[in-house]
Amino acid sequence: MGGGLVGSAIAYGAARRGISVRVLDQGDTAFRASRGNFGLIWVSSKGGGMMRYARWTRDAARLWPELHEELLALTGVDTGLQQTGGFWLGFSEKEVQARAELLEKIDKGAGGIPYRMMEPAELRQYLPGLGPAVVGGSFGAHDGQVNPLMLLRALHAGLKKRGAEIISGVDVVDVRHQADSGQFSILSRDGQRWSSDRLVLAAGLGIPALAEKVGLYAPVITTRGQVLITERLKPFLHYPTNKARQTREGSVQIGSTSEDVGFDDRTTTDKIEWLAHRAVATFPALKAARLVRAWGALRPLTLDGYPIYQRSESCPGAFVAICHSGVTLAAAHAFVIGPWMAGLTQPPPDFEVFRSDRFLDPNASFSHDH
Repeated sequence: MGGGLVGSAIAYGAARRGISVRVLDQGDTAFRASRGNFGLIWVSSKGGGMMRYARWTRDAARLWPELHEELLALTGVDTGLQQTGGFWLGFSEKEVQARAELLEKIDKGAGGIPYRMMEPAELRQYLPGLGPAVVGGSFGAHDGQVNPLMLLRALHAGLKKRGAEIISGVDVVDVRHQADSGQFSILSRDGQRWSSDRLVLAAGLGIPALAEKVGLYAPVITTRGQVLITERLKPFLHYPTNKARQTREGSVQIGSTSEDVGFDDRTTTDKIEWLAHRAVATFPALKAARLVRAWGALRPLTLDGYPIYQRSESCPGAFVAICHSGVTLAAAHAFVIGPWMAGLTQPPPDFEVFRSDRFLDPNASFSHDH
């Protein structure tokens, strides 16, 4: 359940191993996070509070070229993968120092996540036209970018090539587990029913209420991300950054915000203005560029920002998958999570840290780290 980047990647991972797969997708009426994704494959800075997540992100990025090549050969759809590294850019010495300390902590704790801090003069060797407001930055060799909409298209095309069934426009209102047969029964709002012997809940913001019905605790909160798009410009930005990236077509994607506004996915003038000012401060040449589009999208987020991957103890065969980084983790979802949730493999080592039990401690406090 769920035909966005997370659900589609997991479903594809099962289908490519010969499993019969049906994807139930709410379609464009859903708060689809895939539409608001910034398109970054980002390892740098992830996992400062959970080293298993840092390693999981690192390993996922390493698998990306294989997923890209496989989908391209199978479907002819180019995900737009560019994985030559990425830059984080800071506007103050304080945040640059904090960034250096975080990256050092992650590299030492997780291993294999090298980074390089750079002064503005060195940054401009890679990012010509960088503005004077940037006082320093970091380079992550594992980082990169893709076109998230083309990735979603490739996954859906790949699912169909692998014989999977994709049903759109489905608003699931109930799921039940038949203990005697081990089957799951799924009911949609319009009365359609389906049954299966396994059930993967990967429907983002729609997960919590359904997870309860199969013995899973899956708390999800929302974060709104607003993004801007410029007209097509002559190529000048050859690496993705945390503030802007240029697509293959030439448009510059500027983003993004992270706002706690419930289920409000509208754009707001104050955030559009803030994003535009920040982008111009980073790359002054953008001052002359015309904005052609702005949008907001809601993204699912757990209480601490780290994923939930869990199987149900009371309803064997039911699983839940929630994550904030559907692009970065897409290859790992396809090659690792899909076969596990299909019953073909065991979960990866030390995966217990991703269980939702961590949120049941009444004395625990959480901050978003993703």
